[in-house]
Amino acid sequence: MMLLFLHPGMSSFSELKCSICLDVFTDPVSTPCGHNFCKTCLNKCWDNNQTCSCPYCKETFKQRPDLKINTTLREIVDHYKKKSPEKKSVTFSEVLCDFCEERKLKALKSCLVCQSSYCETHLQPHFKVAGLKKHKLMDPVSNLEDYICQKHERPLELFCRDEQTCVCLSCAEVDHKNHNTVPLEEVSTRYVQQMIQDRIKKIQDINHSAEVRKVSGSARVELFTDLICSIERCQTEVLEMIELRQKATEKQDQELIEELEEEITELETRNTELEQLSHTEDHLHLLQVSQHLSDNRAVKSSAERLSDQRLDNKTEGLAIIVWEVSLDVSLDPDTAHPNLVLSDDGKQEGFSSGKFYFEVQVQGKTDWTLGVVRESTDRKGKITLNPEDGCWTVNLKKGNEYFASADPFTSLCLSETRQRVGVFVDYEEGLVSFYDVESSSLIYSFTGQPFTDKLYPYFSPGFNNGGQNSAPLIITPVSYNN
Repeated sequence: MMLLFLHPGMSSFSELKCSICLDVFTDPVSTPCGHNFCKTCLNKCWDNNQTCSCPYCKETFKQRPDLKINTTLREIVDHYKKKSPEKKSVTFSEVLCDFCEERKLKALKSCLVCQSSYCETHLQPHFKVAGLKKHKLMDPVSNLEDYICQKHERPLELFCRDEQTCVCLSCAEVDHKNHNTVPLEEVSTRYVQQMIQDRIKKIQDINHSAEVRKVSGSARVELFTDLICSIERCQTEVLEMIELRQKATEKQDQELIEELEEEITELETRNTELEQLSHTEDHLHLLQVSQHLSDNRAVKSSAERLSDQRLDNKTEGLAIIVWEVSLDVSLDPDTAHPNLVLSDDGKQEGFSSGKFYFEVQVQGKTDWTLGVVRESTDRKGKITLNPEDGCWTVNLKKGNEYFASADPFTSLCLSETRQRVGVFVDYEEGLVSFYDVESSSLIYSFTGQPFTDKLYPYFSPGFNNGGQNSAPLIITPVSYNN
């Protein structure tokens, strides 16, 4: 708690004013950082903000402090509030001698024991009379009653550190007998020094805050400038890309137009030839020429060829997979599950690079699992289906529940029953994709997989389920029809 005490001779009211309402404190409270405010003003300030911070130094508190009345500060404020407005405006030089009868002179000192103020002439007995020499003299003040203990009518000469209040000698001997009391001058001297240090620190804090704001402002300007430059670069790149695409499209359109114009010219020429032949009487020659023209028209026009070039991306991609990396896959009995029935023409295959593709007929089945598995996986026992254990599969359960063995399992929204499923692997890209062969559509893809050892095809026809799932999985030859 910040100690605020005005010792005899201090008459400034600036330290008794709340920095929020700019008026004399009412129920003064202290913040953990040592600044004082009216309790109502501080609570209202915190109620209107999401965080609790000191309105003076802006220090933020993690929890809202429990505000308690600063009793010492309130006692001092109460003393000053008792004074009349006229007395508040009186300065030291305006205090007059209480004993001058006709023309009152300015007081030189005030006596706390006599509770009177004296000019130089009337003050002399306090320097000469033995009994008066012990009286407590101070700079002249008009509110002497504020410096007197109201209980014992003696000067407030001591400060009780235990209860943070001013006391007289009688109080120290009775009510504060075992308390830590010190002379008032010692406390007020330390307080003034503390005030000076506090203000020096405030100046340093203000200068530091200004420097921080300056650096922060420069950083924000630099960041904003970089952002503008980045946006401008992106805008330039996008515009260049749009322009290149536009030019490519225009060139393609122009080439098509030229081809179509050539075909029109050719057709017009042939039409002229046919017209000329229609008037001839050599019917055999007419038939031969007509057949030749008809054969030539069987060739696709440029427009049709262009349309063929713009096939659906998925169908075109699957076509490339089928023709370039299709495999005649069969199973190795040494690595197959003991419950799996194999034909006699099996071959051993493993893949540690490149791309491969195979197709499996799943028609008539209610349960199956297809995919690939790494060489190090134990395929003779119970296999955990997830990429971490080296299995990349798609599964069917209960006839209509499709899911991918990702981690966690991913449900696949497929409305129709699959008849044939294609499996494509790109070892270098870490890609495993599953396709519906009939519709040439993608079912699911595992991407970015860290393949390290050989991969083998994985098949599980599922349990028989009383004949409901008795249809076999058939590894079919890969074919593709335009």
